[in-house]
Amino acid sequence: MNEPTTRKRRKKNKEESTQKNKKKKELNGIFTSLLFIDAQQKSEEQQQEDDDEEKLLSIETNDKKKDMLDYYSNLDNCNSEVEESDQNKRKKLAGGDSLTPAHHRRLWVKDRSGAWWDKCNRPEFPEEEFRKAFRMGRVTFEAICEELNSVIAKEDTTLRNAIPVRQRVAVCLWRLATGDPLRVVSKRFGLGISTCHKLVLEVCTAIRTVLMPKYLQWPNDVTSRNIKDEFETVSGIPNVVGSMYTSHVPIIAPKISVSAYFNKRHTEKNHKTCYSITVQGVVDHRGVFTDVCIGWPGSMGDDQVLEKSALFQRANSGSLLNGVWVVGGSGYPLLDWVLVPYTQKNLTWTQHAFNEKIGEVQTVAKDAFGRLKGRWCCLQKRTEVKLQDLPVVLGACCVLHNICELKNEEMDPELKVDHVDDDDDDDDMVMVPEVALRSASSMKARDAIAHNLLHHGLAGTSFV
Repeated sequence: MNEPTTRKRRKKNKEESTQKNKKKKELNGIFTSLLFIDAQQKSEEQQQEDDDEEKLLSIETNDKKKDMLDYYSNLDNCNSEVEESDQNKRKKLAGGDSLTPAHHRRLWVKDRSGAWWDKCNRPEFPEEEFRKAFRMGRVTFEAICEELNSVIAKEDTTLRNAIPVRQRVAVCLWRLATGDPLRVVSKRFGLGISTCHKLVLEVCTAIRTVLMPKYLQWPNDVTSRNIKDEFETVSGIPNVVGSMYTSHVPIIAPKISVSAYFNKRHTEKNHKTCYSITVQGVVDHRGVFTDVCIGWPGSMGDDQVLEKSALFQRANSGSLLNGVWVVGGSGYPLLDWVLVPYTQKNLTWTQHAFNEKIGEVQTVAKDAFGRLKGRWCCLQKRTEVKLQDLPVVLGACCVLHNICELKNEEMDPELKVDHVDDDDDDDDMVMVPEVALRSASSMKARDAIAHNLLHHGLAGTSFV
């Protein structure tokens, strides 16, 4: 009985196992179907989203294209109206002539009045008024414009017309002559402030580049002989080729090296803080500059400025000043080529006589600086020009001074500076060099000249 029963149980277990496996497969199939359906549904949803985005992008692109087409269409219509309006205006101006040239676009520029310059630029403008405004006559002014034309002339552009050469030179000269602020110059000439500033520097640079080599140069042998004769006629001192003087030009306190530009002499004399730069100049018997050294700080003494100058280097390295004198004040040292007055106390009659004659030669240089500062009043005021640009401007003033002197341009007596503020007649204000006597041979030569002046009746008697 046991065996049949066992068979039945095995058969039953087998059937149950088969049914379980069948149900398991059915469940797996159902689960797989559900996953497939879910994935398919997600795929369809994603495809639908992509289609919707593509349709939306297409709609936006079409709208943009339509807007751009509308914009360009309106722009073309507007341009057509503007062209038609311009044509109508040109026809009215030209009496209906269809050959009128096309209108050029111009850069917008603020409308300023240049009536004053237009008035000065007319041929009928009085010569006296022109000379008063620009410190020279019309003939000299035209000559300067002609010589600078190739350097400062500009061409017209489609945006604006170039400023004429005459106006460029006039802006520079008027600014140097009056020393007025740039805003005043701007109103005078109907130009922008920055434009006026740029013109002044451009013209001054051109003067230094083009005119300085021609009008400010050391004399040649023939000219030197003439200068020596003229100075000897005035003072009785032989072999003098120049009178040397150092002047100061006030400046606004610089941002760096303030102490270097502090002018102690002027501050104590005027009881007002003063900063300056130096202008050392050598002039001939006419007061024409033959050498200049510009731009050293105002705290430096005359002897220190001299040692920094190119003239000092040339004189000590060659034969430029062999056997001749450049006369200087008591602020300079006695050198082989620099002749200065006696500075010790209790001078003899001979020494007094010599100092008097040296003073006459020195007066030539002082008067030259007086006319320089009188003509170009910018040298009397603290200027708006940057410190690094000042040597160019001051050099241009010296060149223009020479041109006026050589052209015999008369100067208004009211403009002349009678007393140059650097005058070294006051012994308490003079910065005497630490080593004033640097040449034994020059000491003997000076004594011989002083003896000759007194005993040959060439000295004056104001010291008596």
